[in-house]
Amino acid sequence: MQIVQLLIYLILFPLIAAVFLLFAKKSVERSWIVKISALAIGVVSLYLLVAGFDKGLITYTISGRIFDLAMLVIELVIAVYLLWLGLRHRKYSVVILVLIQAALLLWFEATYGHTIVELPNNLFFDQFSIIMALIIGIIGSLICVYALGYMETYHEHHKDIADRRGMFFFWMFVFLSAMFGLVFSNNLMWILFFWEITTFCSFILIGYSQTAEATNNAFLALAMNMLGGVAFVAALIYITTIDPSGRLLDLGALINSGYAVAIVPAVLICFAGLTKAAQMPFSSWLVGAMVAPTPVSALLHSSTMVKAGVYIIVRFAPVLTGTTEGMMIAMVGGVTFLLTSCMAISQSNAKKVLAYSTIANLGLVVACAGVGTYNLMWVAILLIIFHAIAKSLLFLCVGTVEHRIGSRDIEDMGGLIERMPKLAIMMFIGMAGMFLAPFGMIISKWAAIEAFIQAPFGLIFIIILAFGGSATLFFWSKWMGKIISVMRHQENLESSIKSEKWTVLWILTGLVVVVALIFPLISSALIEPFIMQIYGHTTRLAEANITIMLLMMGLLIIMPFSMLFQSKTPKMAPPYMGGMTTEGGMRYTGSAGVSRNLVLSNYYLRNYFGEERLFMPGTLACWGLILIAFIMVVGVVL
Repeated sequence: MQIVQLLIYLILFPLIAAVFLLFAKKSVERSWIVKISALAIGVVSLYLLVAGFDKGLITYTISGRIFDLAMLVIELVIAVYLLWLGLRHRKYSVVILVLIQAALLLWFEATYGHTIVELPNNLFFDQFSIIMALIIGIIGSLICVYALGYMETYHEHHKDIADRRGMFFFWMFVFLSAMFGLVFSNNLMWILFFWEITTFCSFILIGYSQTAEATNNAFLALAMNMLGGVAFVAALIYITTIDPSGRLLDLGALINSGYAVAIVPAVLICFAGLTKAAQMPFSSWLVGAMVAPTPVSALLHSSTMVKAGVYIIVRFAPVLTGTTEGMMIAMVGGVTFLLTSCMAISQSNAKKVLAYSTIANLGLVVACAGVGTYNLMWVAILLIIFHAIAKSLLFLCVGTVEHRIGSRDIEDMGGLIERMPKLAIMMFIGMAGMFLAPFGMIISKWAAIEAFIQAPFGLIFIIILAFGGSATLFFWSKWMGKIISVMRHQENLESSIKSEKWTVLWILTGLVVVVALIFPLISSALIEPFIMQIYGHTTRLAEANITIMLLMMGLLIIMPFSMLFQSKTPKMAPPYMGGMTTEGGMRYTGSAGVSRNLVLSNYYLRNYFGEERLFMPGTLACWGLILIAFIMVVGVVL
C-alpha cells in the first residue's frame, strides 16, 4: 500500500467507523465495531511508521476543489447549528464569535475564492507527522476501547443522564479522523477545517451529560477555541492579501517564505494554538472540561485536542526562532508552566491535578517551540511523546478509581495499594513517568535546561523550569505517598473492573516503560532526522547521559526484586504517633482516655497556591505578552 493511501485511510476510516457506531443500537455491536476499528487504526499507524520513518518530507497531490467546497459547506452548517444553540442557551459571546468567523469565511471565499490556484500538495507527511499519527492512532484508539467499559459503568452510576453512547462513540471517532486530517494536511484551509471540527467535537463531548455545569463548561471551551479560530481565519485572509494566488496557503511554502512574509500569519495561528493548548489566559476551559466523562478528558488531554495546539506551534517554530514575537509566545508558555504547576499543588481533586499538570507541560512545550532553536525543538517533541502516554494512563486510572471508590479526591485514595494494588502500581508508574528519572519527562526537562543555557534570555526560562519543576515534584510525590500508604483492613475492589479497561491500562503501562527504554531509538529514527531537515543540524543525547539513564533504569528494575529476599512473614510494627498509645485499626488513645481515628492529610497550601491567588496575575501577564506580540505584528504590517 502506498503511503498516500495510508494517509487517506487514516483520515477516512475513523469517519466510516463513526457512522456505523451512530447506527449501532446494541452494546455487543458497538463493542465489536470499536474494538475492530481501534485495532485497524493502530495497526495502520504502526505500518505508516515502518513504511515512512526513513522517507523524510513527502508531499502528495490531491485534487482539492470539491473538498474545499464541501469543507466550506460543513463549516457553515456547523456555524448555523452553533448560532442556534448559542441563542437558545443565551451564550451571546459564542453567538458573536460564530457570526464573526462565518462572516470572515464568506468574505474570504467571495473575495479570494476565484483567485486562489489549486495547491499541488494538499497532503504531506514527515517524521513529526508519524509521531503525531502514532499518538492519535494508538493512544486515541486505546482510549476509545477503554470507554466501552467505562461508559457502561458511567450510566449505571448516573441513571439520571440519558444514555447516548452511540452518539458518544460517533464523536470520539470523528475526533480521531479530524486529528489525522490536521496532522497530514499541508493546505492551511484544510488545517483550519479539521481544526474547527476538533473544536466542535470537544464542545459536544464536554457537554455529554447535558447538566447545567457541563453545558456551561462546553460553551466556555467553545468560546475560547473559537477566538483562536477567528485568528486562524484572519491569518488566511492576510496570506491571500499579500498573495492573491494563495500559493502561500501551502504550509511548507509559508514557513520557508521568511520572516517578513510568514511572521504575521505565524503569530495569528500560534495564538490559535495557545487557545487550543489551553495556555493562560485560556486555561480555564480545559479545567472546566473535567466535568466530561473520563475518556473525553483523556482524549482531550493526551492525544487530540490540546496536542493540536502545540503541534501547530511546533510547526511554526522555525519562523519564530530569534524573534521578539517568538519570545513573547515562549514567555506565555513559561508563565503558564510555572503558575499552573503551582496551582496543581492546591488541588485535591485528582482530575484537576491532571488538568493543571497537562496545561503546565504543554506550557513547557510552547516555551521550547517559541524560542525555537534546534535543540529545544528536540525537547518539545520528546515532551509531546512522553506526556501523551503517561497522562492518558493516569486519566484512565483515575476514572477507574472514581468508579470503584465513588470519589476522585486524592485524600480518599489513601491505601489504594491495598484496595486496588494493580491499579495503584499503574498509577505509580504513570506518575513516575511524569517526573522521575529515567522516564522521558525528566530527561526532556534535563535536556531543556542545557538547551535554554544556549538560548537568548535562557536564564529566565531556566529559573522558570527550576521553580516549576520543584512544584511538579511536590504535587506528584504527595499523591504517590497517599496511594502507597498502608492502611489496615482494606477490602480489595479490583475484582469487578471490566476486561476492556484492564487491557488498555496494561498496554499503556507497558508503553510508559518501553518508550523510556527505547527513546534513544525514537530520537535517532524520527526526531533527529526531522530537525536535521529543518535546521540543517540536529542534537543528540550525550553518551554519558545515556549511560546515566541506563544505570537509573537498572536500579528501578533491581529494587523490586530485592523484595524477594525479604521474609515471607514480615513483622508488622504498630504505628508511632508521637508517644500516644495505639490500638488496632489505626486508632490512638489520648491522655484523657478518648479513642480517636488517626487521620493523615496532605498539605495543599491553598492560601499560597490557590487558583484565586495565581490565576488573575497569570492571566494579566499572559495577555500582556500576547499584546506585545500583536503590537510587533502590527509593526510588520505597517
